[in-house]
Amino acid sequence: MRDQSCPCGSGNPLDDCCGRYHSGEVAPTAEALMRSRYSAYGLKNSAYLRDTWHPSTCPAELNISNDDTPWQRLVIITTEKGGAGEMDGVVEFAAFYQGGQLHERSRFLREGERWYYLDGELLPPHTIDKAGRNAPCPCGSGRKFKRCCG
Repeated sequence: MRDQSCPCGSGNPLDDCCGRYHSGEVAPTAEALMRSRYSAYGLKNSAYLRDTWHPSTCPAELNISNDDTPWQRLVIITTEKGGAGEMDGVVEFAAFYQGGQLHERSRFLREGERWYYLDGELLPPHTIDKAGRNAPCPCGSGRKFKRCCG
């Protein structure tokens, strides 16, 4: 897996990025946890998602093994708090897939040294800079903007 790039879009190898959190290292910030959870969705790692979901809001059933969503790109829009010395944080992101996006404002809590996803508010699609109709789509699909998100 060493050569596989991380799905979170950092440009780093998975093992040096979100993979280390999937293997048990504690994510140091709310944003790092958000990125690692996005990667876990792309890698169909339900166990990691459950482990990092706060027990007070975690669904009884969580199985994404049959989810065929082709996640293509993660864009962190804003972060509020969520640093190493803080107890809560908010990360607003857009997760793009072919033909659409998930735009969410997620809340995180830290208990002890560990961050947890608490919940999220779904938002209308995030406005991306408009590309020319024949330009590549900014979502990263490789398709023309007019045939994808345009």
